[in-house]
Amino acid sequence: MKIGIIGTGIAGLGIAHLLHTAHDITIYEPNNYPGGHSRTIDIIDKDRAVPVDTGFIVFNHRNYPHLTALFKYLDVPTTPSRMSFGASISKGWLEYASTGMFAQKSNLLRPAFWGMVTDILRFNRTALAYIGDRTDMTLRECLDGMRMGDWFRRYYLQAMGAAIWSCPVETILEFPAHSFLRFFENHGLLTVNDHPQWHTVKGGSREYVARLTAPFKDRIRLQCGAQQVRREGNAVFIHDTRGDTEKYDAVIFACHADEARRLLQEPSADEERILSSFKYQENRVVVHTDTSFMPRRRACWSSWVYLSETHEDKSDCVSLSYWMNNLQAFETETPVIITLNPGRAPAAHLIHDEYVFDHPVFTREAVAAQSQIDSIQGVANIWYCGAYQRYGFHEDGLLSAVNVAAKLGITPPWL
Repeated sequence: MKIGIIGTGIAGLGIAHLLHTAHDITIYEPNNYPGGHSRTIDIIDKDRAVPVDTGFIVFNHRNYPHLTALFKYLDVPTTPSRMSFGASISKGWLEYASTGMFAQKSNLLRPAFWGMVTDILRFNRTALAYIGDRTDMTLRECLDGMRMGDWFRRYYLQAMGAAIWSCPVETILEFPAHSFLRFFENHGLLTVNDHPQWHTVKGGSREYVARLTAPFKDRIRLQCGAQQVRREGNAVFIHDTRGDTEKYDAVIFACHADEARRLLQEPSADEERILSSFKYQENRVVVHTDTSFMPRRRACWSSWVYLSETHEDKSDCVSLSYWMNNLQAFETETPVIITLNPGRAPAAHLIHDEYVFDHPVFTREAVAAQSQIDSIQGVANIWYCGAYQRYGFHEDGLLSAVNVAAKLGITPPWL
């Protein structure tokens, strides 16, 4: 078949790799690089280029089985990453790290902090049993029912959840508790000693993108996005941003759900309802070397640091810093930091790069729609891939591609 694929994130490149030998594929990408959230830049340190990932950074073998197998199949070089979480609230008024909860010595004298620690242990031990099989309960309802304390909510669970899913701390409370807790359980976040070893790609994620796209890179149309997708009889037409139109036997939307909905002309009632159920959060990414965006206490420096300028975070976007030296295991003269949605501007002369990514927000409506995606797969020769169909991470995007390929009779060569 002649198949058009829209998007070059892990879902788009994954499905393209799976289909390229059996089908005539063309991939549309509005950006000037393939990879979507796999975006690597170079910064100069002592006259050498250091590759820094600005989107996808880490994975682990336990929770990323397809990605792990794909990397092995492609001989992608990887190295262990150092994973930790911390928080810095109100210019250092409250700080802690997962590697040292009492790195801020005054926390020892704070009854509220001890209450937070107690709540962490109680939540980890009893939350799954509390929700049972209920899939309609939000995280807010779960925390209310369990009578979890304010510090635990505000400075631990909401902070960590917002950091993981790159969404506002208030939004995380509307996540379905069942999905949230299953994710935490699978990633060892409900225990103190069952955390998976994380890994990162040597040379940055562009290394895996280059290997993945090598067999079909001439089929990728960069700076050429889809502008409209319409059905006509058994054919599907893609109108692109260059003004060209091409006819396909099938089209695969490997982009965000809201983009698919915007591009698709005359969607069915089911397509309209399901695709419209997914919402996205815009997040600004700044790569810099301004260490004022890390905790005041060096002992609290962590791979991921939740930041709040005030005691109570009411911002419409989450702010956090990634300590890239720790995450990507490289050495530089000055620490390299990526800050998501900085509450103030880093020093201009210390900024290396800025970019914007959109991340899915998992409301009850979105999770309900996930279970209905299959009902619109392949209808009138249109298919859908994307990380939004599960938890929103790299493994989820790749798994969605594997699932569509299976419906087309293709098994991944890495299995």
